[in-house]
Amino acid sequence: MSIIISQDGKNAQRIDKSLFEKEGYLQNYIHENPESIPVYEIEEDKKLFVVAREFSTESGPIDALAIDKDGDIYVVETKLYKNPDKRTVVAQALDYGASMWRHSDYAEFIAKINSEVNKKFKVSFEEKAKEFFSIDDEQIIAMLEAMKNNLQQGNIKFVILMDSIEDRLKDLIVYINQNSQFDIYAVQMEYYKYEQYEIMIPKLFGVEVKKSMASAGSRVINDWTPEEFLLDAKGKLTIEQYEAVEKLFNFSKQFASDLALGRGQKANINPIFSQISDRKIYGLDSNGKLGFHIDWSISGAKSEDAKARLKLLSDKIKSLGLSVSEGEFRDKNDISQWVDRVDEIITILSETIK
Repeated sequence: MSIIISQDGKNAQRIDKSLFEKEGYLQNYIHENPESIPVYEIEEDKKLFVVAREFSTESGPIDALAIDKDGDIYVVETKLYKNPDKRTVVAQALDYGASMWRHSDYAEFIAKINSEVNKKFKVSFEEKAKEFFSIDDEQIIAMLEAMKNNLQQGNIKFVILMDSIEDRLKDLIVYINQNSQFDIYAVQMEYYKYEQYEIMIPKLFGVEVKKSMASAGSRVINDWTPEEFLLDAKGKLTIEQYEAVEKLFNFSKQFASDLALGRGQKANINPIFSQISDRKIYGLDSNGKLGFHIDWSISGAKSEDAKARLKLLSDKIKSLGLSVSEGEFRDKNDISQWVDRVDEIITILSETIK
């Protein structure tokens, strides 16, 4: 394929497609220019932040690791068409994803990303992500929580990026997307050079089948209601677990100034007790996961007395053997960890917000 370049409609020149000499150049290009991966065709405002090259796993180094502002994790594998390994690139990418899911500890995972980002940009991953995605502190917390959940559940997306993609690979991508829960996309990157300019033309394959599946079968809830939250919890938990979730939910509904019900596919509440802080103290998912975000609530505390009470709350929660999120690490307590202690938790919360 060729392209035509002209200036003001004159002096047109035909530019023939160029070849990438090495895969390393393609890897570096997407690292420096992540917008060249056209995920905006999946969602209009979506873009990727490539956080690391040669990201190590038990199965070997991932060519590029990327994230989006929703906390989705992307394994990006690059291959040149001339590479004889191109026929196994899909299996290789899936192997890396499986290795991350099976062997990665979230704290270690974030620490490695933070090290790579700091090495390149001289700031923390959290600060760079806020700048890159133009998001605030609360949104970065939500992004980090989503990253943790996605890593633990093995919910990883895949991008196969090549200079030329044969029809058999395109068919394989479509087949996997149609018949599995994987999100895997192929990007064909055509490369042209003109004087000092480089021209990249990315083409994305695999997205249309996911769009059609979403429009045909998935239920997207924009705003959860209290009734839907409880109904979702009832379908996921045992009777004893549900009763604990319902008890904490009812306490929150009675005393919080705002339940801050979640949006999207995951049902959760993030109660705000405005008498003590403008920011949530804890978050409760309908699957029973409970996270205490006390450092976040302290930053929005109404007074020095409120800060002291929130710090005391943190100590009391820890004394129950439960985790409290600190800094960029957003730990959640599984329902099994607190189901027998729900009354103690409510008593401690009541003492804090009184």
